[in-house]
Amino acid sequence: MDLAEIWRVMRRRWYVLLPGLLITAALTAAVYLLVPVEYRSQSTVTLLNSKKATVAFDGNPFLSTQASLTGMADGLARNLNSDDAKKDLKSLGVTGVHEAKIADNALGPYMWLSVVGTDQAAVLKSDEILTKYAEKRLLEFQTQQSVTPDAMIRMATIVPPQKPEAQTKARLQFLIMAGALGFVLSLVATFFVEARGRRGASPGKHRPAPGESGDGGRSGDGAEAADPTATLRMTVAHPAGSGAAGSRTTGSP
Repeated sequence: MDLAEIWRVMRRRWYVLLPGLLITAALTAAVYLLVPVEYRSQSTVTLLNSKKATVAFDGNPFLSTQASLTGMADGLARNLNSDDAKKDLKSLGVTGVHEAKIADNALGPYMWLSVVGTDQAAVLKSDEILTKYAEKRLLEFQTQQSVTPDAMIRMATIVPPQKPEAQTKARLQFLIMAGALGFVLSLVATFFVEARGRRGASPGKHRPAPGESGDGGRSGDGAEAADPTATLRMTVAHPAGSGAAGSRTTGSP
């Protein structure tokens, strides 16, 4: 079946295809209205060496970097994503879904702190709370280990929580799925009706009626087979005729 034939079938069965397309449009509109737009706010922080470790660099923490800071950043991110941290952040007013991780392609102990939600103002406020909470947790870790203040790792905000941006990828995926599924089902229904219509219009094989000759053209042996009493009448009549003829022959002078 080529494209021209497909188009002819769609035009011929428009009364099946059109309702399917209307239902598809309604389904897509429902998805558009029911699936909310999500917004994302993100901040970037970095861990800095302690004041004690930066004495040799005139107190400049950006000149003193250690591999241990990256390990600490990874541990802090894991803690911020834990269930206990989620409970604490929720009690502090964080809404939506938050995430902490080491920044992609980072050359140092840089972390991304992000929050995703449906309310722009709430998302921005939640990201601000998350950023402050991360610094608080870093301080608590070191306090639990009795680290002196001069030897404590510090945190600095490189990029503050940004204005929430719309995340349309998930919503667009749902719209594409709804539209594609509805269109495919409409085509399936159209060609199903077309197939049934063609099957119903196809003529069946002719079956001869009882007593009808199978060859339809011969009448000799077929007629006799159709009427078996004809042979019997000929058999009975033939001897009677022969006897009468023999009597006339014998009795003649």
